[in-house]
Order: sequence, then C-alpha cells, then structure tokens
Amino acid sequence: MTTASAPAPGSPDHPRPSRGLAEIADIVTPFAVRAAATLRLADHIAAGHTRLPDLAEAAGADPQALARLLRFLTCRDIFAEPEPGTYALTDLARELLAGHPANLRQWLDADEVAGRLDTTFPYLVDAVRSGAPVHEKVHGAPFWADLGASPARTASFDRLMAQVSQSTRGIGTAYGWSGVHHVIDVGGGTGALLREILQAHPRMRGTVADQAGSVTEARRYLATHGLGDRADASVHDMFDQLPAGADAYLLSRVLADWDDESAVRILRTCAAAVPDGGRVLVAERVLPGEPAPGTPETAEDVAETRRLTSHDLRMLVLLGGRKRSVADYARLAGRAGLGLRGSDRLPGGATVMEFRLVGTAQHAGGCRDVTIR
Repeated sequence: MTTASAPAPGSPDHPRPSRGLAEIADIVTPFAVRAAATLRLADHIAAGHTRLPDLAEAAGADPQALARLLRFLTCRDIFAEPEPGTYALTDLARELLAGHPANLRQWLDADEVAGRLDTTFPYLVDAVRSGAPVHEKVHGAPFWADLGASPARTASFDRLMAQVSQSTRGIGTAYGWSGVHHVIDVGGGTGALLREILQAHPRMRGTVADQAGSVTEARRYLATHGLGDRADASVHDMFDQLPAGADAYLLSRVLADWDDESAVRILRTCAAAVPDGGRVLVAERVLPGEPAPGTPETAEDVAETRRLTSHDLRMLVLLGGRKRSVADYARLAGRAGLGLRGSDRLPGGATVMEFRLVGTAQHAGGCRDVTIR
C-alpha cells in the first residue's frame, strides 16, 4: 500500500494562489520601487543616462545587479526598455522624479527618514498583538526620541511634514477666524501653519508652543517672513501647561499621533488654558463616519478611507496613535470638558473641528455645520 504525497510547492500540480491576492501580498515590488527611488533612477534617466553602464555609474550601482532590478521593474511597466540595455520612463516612473508635484520619491527613499519608518512594518503583527508601537523595538528608542537624536533625521522629517501639511491648506481663509485676536499653535513646529493664518489676518497675533528645538526654528522662520512683530514661539509642554488667555488654541496634526488617553491629556491642557468664549481647534484628516441609514457611501468617502486606513497603521506601529472620525474626537474632547461647536472641511482635505468649554454661553448657543455620521 502506498501513500500519495502532497505536491511540492512550485510543482505543476501544486495549487497556485489567486493572482489578485498574490499581487497584493507581494513583498518584492514595494522594495524594488523603493530601491529605484533611492538610486534616483528616474532622475538619472531623465538626465540622459539611459544606457545600462552609464546609468549604473550615475546611480552608484553594480551594473549586473541594476540590470536585474530594472528587468523586474520593466516587467511591471514601472520603467520601459525600448532597446536591450536602454531604459526609458513610463508614466509611473515619472512619478519618481524629484520635481514631480506628488513628491513621492521622498516618501520611498530608503536613505531618508521615511525609509527608516518603513523598517517598522515587518513588526506590524507585534503591534496588532500588543496594541502598542514597535518603533522602539526596531530602533532602540521611541519615535520622537529617535528622531531628535539625529539632526539629519530631523531635517528629513521636516521635509516630509512640509508635504503632509498640505492637508491643512486653506486654513487661513476656509475657517471663520472672526473674534480671534491671538491664536496659539500647539505643537506648531516651524510656524508654517501659523504664518498662513497670520498672513490672512493682518491684525491677529500668534504664538507657536512647542519643544525647544522647534521653537528656535519657528522664531527664525516667522521673522524671515516678516511676522516677528506679530508672532513668537515659546517652549511649553502640551501635556503640562500652556500660556493662558488666548482666543484660540490650535492642535493641527497633533492628536492623531497619540493614543486616546494621551489625546485627552492634551485636550485638558488646552481646556485649562482657554478662557470662557475661547475655542480649541483640532485640525486633522478624519475618517468618514458611518453613513446615515439609507444613505450610500460616496466614492470620495471610500477613497479617503483607503488612504486613511494606511496612515492609521503607520500611527499604530510608529507612535501608538490613530486616525479618528469627527465623532471620535468629540467623545475625547467631551472627557476634557469641551463640546463640539462645528466643523469645516479645508481645501487640502483636513477638517477643522471647533470646541468650546462645556457650559459657556457660546457653547450653549448652538452648533454650526456639524456632520457626525
């Protein structure tokens, strides 16, 4: 009596996975594209280095290894090979050019801080099991400490955040700043967002409240843009105490970096500083809420959810933070003694949520344009 053995993986008789799932789960393509971005292959080809020997020299790569990388990428229409050993750009490859408006190359460059962040993702399963970030496990220090330990990483991160900040584009005009004479940008970094607000409102004053290194850069940045007489920066811990008495406290792209308990602590610090009639503003890209019964989910909501779920996993593995809906932020703010007054979608995609102290006359007056689904 003989026992039939199972077919070996890779043999003609072995069941093959579906093409769709196999392509989704493919680990080679993402890293091959990152290698092309890091080697600046698109820029070198655009500059005329189209033949393999010349391209390898320009990229600082081994010619035969580079040929193997390009063979893989041309099979997937990321680059083209119009003649043997001669390479050209496809529409996809053009998105890797340094001057492309999407600036994708910066996010895929393994030599930049983004590449360092990507190395945490092989430990995603650990983050899912524990619910905690894994950055320290991979790099020996929590995210912010690791970033601050290297001026080069800090500079690379600032370049990335300059692109991310496009989500709050239009905040100076799309949100109603009437009645605000002094705004404090909590965790305001270089002061770029505060600059946009102040330039749209010439009679307003502003302050960046952040860590010491950011404060130094913010003062320089604001002075360089002619705002030194209306803007300043001061060192403050958003978990401890903020300057009291401003009309508005802005948390832009801050709370998504933190877990719920930490986010509530930050909101409580703002609530302790804001006077009656003042406001706490939270600017974040928000997850679409549940559609109302009988209301179909829009294509825009589906696309935004796809983007934000990717960002959400980044927050998990790097920081332990998370993306949230307007309703989620309203619940957290409620624990800090703040009530949602209204929300405005900015042209860049972020949403500004306005909160007031619960029980104040302005909060009791009603709700403006609140959409919680």
